[in-house]
Amino acid sequence: MIFNMKFKGVSFEKKLLYMFFELILITYSIMIILPLINMFISSLKSTREIFMFPYSLPQSISFKNYVQVWIKGNFGIYFLNSVIVTGSSLFLTLFLGSLAAYAIARYSYKLNTLIYLIFLSGIMLPLKSAIISLFLMMKTLRLLNTYWALISVYTAMSLPSTVFILTGFMRSLPRDLENAARIDGCSEFGIYRRIILPLSKQGLAIVAIYNGVPIWNDFFFPLVFIQNDKLKTLPLGMTVFFGQYQTNWGLLFAALSIAIIPIITVYILLSNQFIRGITAGAIK
Repeated sequence: MIFNMKFKGVSFEKKLLYMFFELILITYSIMIILPLINMFISSLKSTREIFMFPYSLPQSISFKNYVQVWIKGNFGIYFLNSVIVTGSSLFLTLFLGSLAAYAIARYSYKLNTLIYLIFLSGIMLPLKSAIISLFLMMKTLRLLNTYWALISVYTAMSLPSTVFILTGFMRSLPRDLENAARIDGCSEFGIYRRIILPLSKQGLAIVAIYNGVPIWNDFFFPLVFIQNDKLKTLPLGMTVFFGQYQTNWGLLFAALSIAIIPIITVYILLSNQFIRGITAGAIK
């Protein structure tokens, strides 16, 4: 019945086109979901069983790989480090980026466009190309082997896209709300906190997912700035499962299954705001 209502009053050509795009989306979803399911199933097997029966269910369900990864593999420490680095980086990115976007979008002054273009130029400049200068700077500031080495780099790397996305959202907000708040005696920071931020939550959700995933999965910068095993993040910590002559694939798949849980959880929690933000941006 719902299928008939969807195509009510639609021409045959549009029906075919609609069904074709739906088929593409379904196929793409299967291509994404099946490897994740196989990864979880493989995490319940031994390395020998993975190679002998790669696509079959485990002969016996056992979570010993997860216990071994979490306790013996120091995975709990790596997980906590990733949470601290990613959470702190996102907090600073959202706070500083929203403040900068608010100043660019809601105020008119001579350097407004220039400052906006400076932020946009950061999108075109890959931060990894300056890795030698960054390493020397972190060494001079004595930030090597600290959380701040990663947090500062990730925040700087995420700010240009954050300002770009949030500026577009804030420019579309009606100014009457700000004027009414000023008449009632609200301060400028109060307007930003009580009016602008709640109305920009869809843009904030986009920024959080857009920047959070690459920060959580990044391997390059922790490899350069972190040598202390107790400060390693998840991607860098997973290298302990790769031996010189062999790899324990069961433990590696268990580690990967644990690593994707926070990203999937955050996406599920912010999915409604993320989809609404994408749709609003498309309409604007």
